[in-house]
Amino acid sequence: MSKGNQGLGTWPRRRARISPDAEALTQGSRRLTYRQLADRVDRWASALQDLGITRGDRVAWLGANDIATFEAFFATGLLGAIFVPLNTRLAAVELRYLLDDCGASILITGAGVDHVVPELGEHVPVSSIELSTSLAEEPDVHLDEPALILYTSGTTGKPKGAVLTHGNLTWNTFNQLVHFDLTESERALCIAPLFHAVGLGQITLPTLLKGGRVEVVTKFDAGTILRLIDDESITSFSCVPTMLQLMTEHPAWAEADLSSLRHVIYGGSTINESVAKEWLNRGVRILQGYGMTEASPGVYMAIHDGAAEHRTSMGVPHFFTDVAHRAEDGQAIGIEYGGPGRELLIRGPHVFAGYWSHPRDDDGWFRTGDVVRTGADGWSYVVDRVKDVIISGGENISPAEVEAVLVDFDGVRSAAVVAAPDDRWGEVGVAFVELHPGVTVDVPALRRHLEANLARFKLPRDIHLVDELPRNATGKVLRARLRDELNREAP
Repeated sequence: MSKGNQGLGTWPRRRARISPDAEALTQGSRRLTYRQLADRVDRWASALQDLGITRGDRVAWLGANDIATFEAFFATGLLGAIFVPLNTRLAAVELRYLLDDCGASILITGAGVDHVVPELGEHVPVSSIELSTSLAEEPDVHLDEPALILYTSGTTGKPKGAVLTHGNLTWNTFNQLVHFDLTESERALCIAPLFHAVGLGQITLPTLLKGGRVEVVTKFDAGTILRLIDDESITSFSCVPTMLQLMTEHPAWAEADLSSLRHVIYGGSTINESVAKEWLNRGVRILQGYGMTEASPGVYMAIHDGAAEHRTSMGVPHFFTDVAHRAEDGQAIGIEYGGPGRELLIRGPHVFAGYWSHPRDDDGWFRTGDVVRTGADGWSYVVDRVKDVIISGGENISPAEVEAVLVDFDGVRSAAVVAAPDDRWGEVGVAFVELHPGVTVDVPALRRHLEANLARFKLPRDIHLVDELPRNATGKVLRARLRDELNREAP
């Protein structure tokens, strides 16, 4: 026996990084290998072609997360058409606006939308899509061609469709993989809805590129997620902070086995420090990511080395992302380390070219609308939204700063501070406070807590206790709705 053969019986055997027979997508008892997924996507593309879909057509999808969502998405891209996943929580009139705005050639409907489908007119139920022959010929599709239209949450005005190219999605995936390691052994959960950039961009597409497995979750339920982490030895998932909080509040939290988790990414808003501590105390270092639909979505992300010491930081910029601050004259200037914070500007190959029917018209830097400060150590924090900053008597008030003090009071689950007109000061802050279930809070004591921790001009004029803050499907508080409520109450 030659020397080279002597070790064959003892060398560890590793399977290929991407194996055709490895599981790609699972959903309960349903299992699809990469080989099967490729075949089904090919036949989906043929079926869409038979329905008249060609390059550039918009294929709208309305339904809960499903393996079929991925099949339709990949098949649409294979044809050079554009996939448009729609928010399942919207009313029929809102959905009709989006369908008209993008000029959808077809609407495919999945599960969980029976209540609204009758009001939408012509549609194709996913169950009626017949997969037969494979696609005869694949058209050439280039990186600069549109792949996806994701509509922004529309907290003010009408929603706008951010057009993401194949290149945007590819570079975002590269950014994620440079930032943290994913391997073929990854077992990820797709929790966030696929009509949101987080659902695809932060964990799901990077995992599939590396040959790992993605378990598709139809609807978020804290108990179900905790059980899946244990039963499926889940290694990673991405979500919004509200989901992390709901898991810590679930009765199964204390006994849940979280030992398999390697990467837990959250984004969409900052997290309460008490929730971050809960996960850290369980041995899980959650990493905050910062981004937006227009960036596919990643811009910043925390790193494992230092995350425990920077629990509420969004971390550092992604590798293939340029960041700058916006000066008073509107020009881009370098990031000010240790400064108070300015509006963040971004650019990079993952940043979109414009909204549907409204191409970008700028100097190459995209205005995020977020005020971001960066510490001397390089870790960054979202201070506030430019439009949400309250200017009271000439002083700038950061709602996020006031909200952080509010949620530090026992019994307060979440809080939102918005501007209200004021005859003397121009505008003042008004706080909406969501309490933990079954908890009562002494409002005068809460006010004393605020007075002890904030300058007088930052104190909210009024405090409203509410059962639940209005949120969109991704967990963001709908501040515009709160402002509208105040306007209705005004004399």
